[in-house]
Amino acid sequence: MNRSRNPASGVVVAALVPECEDAARRWAQRLGLPFGGHGELQLQLGPDGLQLAWRHPGAPGPVRVDFARGAAAHRRCFGGGSGQMIARAVGVLPGMRPSVLDATAGLGRDAFVLAGLGCELTLIERHPLIAALLEDGLRRAQDDAGAAPVAARMRLREGDAVASMRDWSGEPPQVVYLDPMFPQRGKSALVKKEMRVFRPLVGDDDAPALLAAALALATHRVVVKRPRKAPPLGDVAPSYTLEGKSSRFDVYPKRSFKEKG
Repeated sequence: MNRSRNPASGVVVAALVPECEDAARRWAQRLGLPFGGHGELQLQLGPDGLQLAWRHPGAPGPVRVDFARGAAAHRRCFGGGSGQMIARAVGVLPGMRPSVLDATAGLGRDAFVLAGLGCELTLIERHPLIAALLEDGLRRAQDDAGAAPVAARMRLREGDAVASMRDWSGEPPQVVYLDPMFPQRGKSALVKKEMRVFRPLVGDDDAPALLAAALALATHRVVVKRPRKAPPLGDVAPSYTLEGKSSRFDVYPKRSFKEKG
């Protein structure tokens, strides 16, 4: 998620149990947020890790990152392996596991799928609260026998994706993967809950700059995940598309993985 760095006003950090108070205070200090009080939006720390929650009647449930249980664990075990559409989009082939930069990491779900297939992932998340959720989820994944080897292939950076790609140092990624959160995709309760929690935190993507930076950095291809009926990112037509029921992957090839040198 590549958004303006604009934490919502009134965000506070809270400990859900007394045993988590010291760690919650450290998160508050690190993020420059007040600890305690009755903010409308709370970053809460409990025995199960960090979660972000609205505190008003009718609010959706809290949002958190959990790679060891739930949907992420189920997809890791039963998701279809290299036959998944996302795997084909980024170029997962027998003997080929591309290095991937997920420049709009969000909650890291797609990155976890690709890491589970053996790809090395770098993740960039700009919004500090969402980056905190993702960092916490990756840390807790290290304590799970099934998730730990996958999380070990995921490295998180907090910062602006466009600036990070423009100023990239070291070996460039073979693939840059983009999944701008808006417009909203799908109608599942999970998607709607996350949109309701995150929408006040985030601004608009600078789509042309994001795609241009990705195309300049990737050595082999850029892949953009889009709602099935949405226009191409930045109105730049892809070379080809892999389309599913609710979403699609727009692929911008630069070079074949079979090329040498």
